[in-house]
Amino acid sequence: MNQKPTLDLQIAVAVDGWPAEDELRQLASGAVDAVMRKLGITLSTPSELSFLFADNDAVCEINERWRGIAKPTNVLSFPAIEKVDHLQLPPVLGDIVLALETVSSEAALENKPFDNHLSHLIVHGLLHIFGYDHQSDDEAAEMEALETAILATLAIPDPYGKIEER
Repeated sequence: MNQKPTLDLQIAVAVDGWPAEDELRQLASGAVDAVMRKLGITLSTPSELSFLFADNDAVCEINERWRGIAKPTNVLSFPAIEKVDHLQLPPVLGDIVLALETVSSEAALENKPFDNHLSHLIVHGLLHIFGYDHQSDDEAAEMEALETAILATLAIPDPYGKIEER
C-alpha cells in the first residue's frame, strides 16, 4: 500500500499559558492544511515544520539575535532554505516561533478570539516560509489577500477588518 507523504508538525510548548499541546497541534494543522490547499502544494516526499510556542522574553532574544530588533513580536519565521519550491518541498520547511503575551494582548486589543488570531499568525508565519513578505505595499497587499482567503476557508473573518463592497 502506497502511503501519502506527510508534513510532520513538531510542536514545542516552552511556557505555561498556551492552550494544551493537542489543541495547538489541531490549530496548527488546520492552518497549515489551509495554506497548502490555497497554494496548491501537495507533498511528494515527507517534510517537517517546527513550532515553538514561547513567551515574549524568548521571542525578544530570538528577534534580537536573528533580526537585530530587541523587542518581542507576535510571530517569527525561519525558513530552512532560502527559496522553497512549491513542487518539491525540502525535508525540513523551517521554524515558526510565537510569543504568548503578544498574541494574547493583540487578540484582546482587536477583540478577536485567541484561536482565530493564533491561526492567522500561523498562516502568516507559514507564508513567510514559502517566500511571501510585506516589505512593499504590493507585497503586503498580496500577502494580506492570501491570508484573508486562507482564513475564510477556516471560517475565520478577515483579520484586517476590511468590509467587502457589495
